[in-house]
Amino acid sequence: MRIPRSVVWMFSVGLMVLGAGAVFGQNYPNKPIRIVTAAPGSNNDWGARLVAQELTPRVGQQVIVENRPSVINVETVANAPPDGYTLLFLGPTVWLLPFLRDDVSWDPLRDFSPITLAVTSPNAVVVHPSLPVKSVKELIALAKARPGELNYGAAALGSTPHLAAELFNALAGVNIVRVPYRGTGPAMIALIAGEVQVQFPGLGSVAAHIKSGKVRALAVTSSQPSALAPGLPTVAASGVPGYESTSILGIFAPAKTPATVIDLLNQEIVRVLHKADVKKRFFSSGAQAVGNSPEEFLATIKSEMARWGKVIKDAGIRGRGD
Repeated sequence: MRIPRSVVWMFSVGLMVLGAGAVFGQNYPNKPIRIVTAAPGSNNDWGARLVAQELTPRVGQQVIVENRPSVINVETVANAPPDGYTLLFLGPTVWLLPFLRDDVSWDPLRDFSPITLAVTSPNAVVVHPSLPVKSVKELIALAKARPGELNYGAAALGSTPHLAAELFNALAGVNIVRVPYRGTGPAMIALIAGEVQVQFPGLGSVAAHIKSGKVRALAVTSSQPSALAPGLPTVAASGVPGYESTSILGIFAPAKTPATVIDLLNQEIVRVLHKADVKKRFFSSGAQAVGNSPEEFLATIKSEMARWGKVIKDAGIRGRGD
């Protein structure tokens, strides 16, 4: 039986394409890879350095971390050559800042190739010990009895702690007023000092203060109880049905990075995130390592944009989100 010439030609082209992809994969990486992230000392920085340290021996090249200020870090990767040598380790700034500001230069769906969701972490609802509440229901009752009198501290506009608080206001029907601070640290100091009464910080950043009794924890913001905070109920189960807020950090490459490179990076980074010792180190910092497919991470980003975009719009939140 003779095979038509057109079929032979298509088969040959297919082999050439596969061969080219294999050669590209074999040649990558042949120089150091940089992971761009946020300021030194941040959760982004710590997570990026842990991944870089574990990834270096797996890819046979040095993986270095480069700290850049907010917005600049995202723009750096969006404008980098799509060759797999410049990656981004960051969270909601990538996909939510366009809802907050008109001067954002990137589109989260157009300008990036998602690699994997790296880690997730719930926030906690915490109050100053002097506040006469020991549950979310009691906090809601007090806030309704004293509308506009209770304050919460939050750092960056549009950050997870800020949006978690605004979602709480909306779903619980209360008005706890935001007091802005220049960073998570100053906001926490203000809560401990009693300058504000409520806060929705990342669990990792407040765990030690909960343990010492400097603040009182009422609930976690995840949809399910968290192993990171044994014994704490969820906000949803404490009288605010439908409430959920979880901080997520992911890894991106510039758009149009070859699929072979994205696949290789995904496989190796996911292997790193699934290592028992890596999971343990993230867990001890108040986060859970994930590691999933680019498609699953993209679906999560789209879901986050739809849900939080509405919260931002309904609350009228506009301005600088960095």
